[in-house]
Amino acid sequence: MLTLSNLHVSYDGSRILRDVSLEVPPGKVVCLMGRNGVGKTTTLKAITGLVRLDSGSIHLDGHPLESLRPDARARLGLGYVPQGRDIFPNLTVMENLRIGAIAQSRKLNGELDRVFQLFPVLREMTQRKGGVLSGGQQQQLAIGRALLTNPKVLLLDEPTEGIQPNIIDQIGETIKTLRDEGLGRSTPHDDPAREVADAIRAIRAEGRIGILLVEQYLDFCIDVGDRFYAMDRGAVVAQGPIRELTDEIVKKHLTV
Repeated sequence: MLTLSNLHVSYDGSRILRDVSLEVPPGKVVCLMGRNGVGKTTTLKAITGLVRLDSGSIHLDGHPLESLRPDARARLGLGYVPQGRDIFPNLTVMENLRIGAIAQSRKLNGELDRVFQLFPVLREMTQRKGGVLSGGQQQQLAIGRALLTNPKVLLLDEPTEGIQPNIIDQIGETIKTLRDEGLGRSTPHDDPAREVADAIRAIRAEGRIGILLVEQYLDFCIDVGDRFYAMDRGAVVAQGPIRELTDEIVKKHLTV
């Protein structure tokens, strides 16, 4: 469980986050939504330790994170895929994948097969440089690399930005598969009936990894999410199960 309580963050005297509280339970996808500039990315950076808190607390499985450096937070179980992906363009796909485990002094025992099952295109491109991949392929590589750190909570910042709709669908199915991990099943990428069934099962299934998803693509959030938090002007202004994301909330806080 990732728990944020009453976070306040300021930049150069300007308050960016105002009393932000949220929870990411294991096996659930929590969507953090809002217009540009409302504090979504700052929230993720506060969780990872890339920005300093003015006040508030962050706990992962009961462990306080506020005083820890970003690398220590990662070792406790935070996986982070930032906006822009931040892959290493001059390393191969395989080198990019292995680097997360190397940073934690871990050996990979079957985890690569799991990543290749989720993102089959990466298996075909292991010796290609990351910089020559398409935007969608780089996003899959970034998520795969984060998964190889064995996270308890995965933070995804705008995973659909700049990629094609069919890749968006594949990433969505991967997120639902991760959410359904406890059932020991994977989701075929070309079976709509199974996709719907897995989405329904995943709502009630208890998986291993909680996911905090920052995303502006509304349909994607509705498809993969369990809960939502809507932000405006640095504060959480609405929250609840994804089925309670009403047209009124969307019009008031999410549409431009």
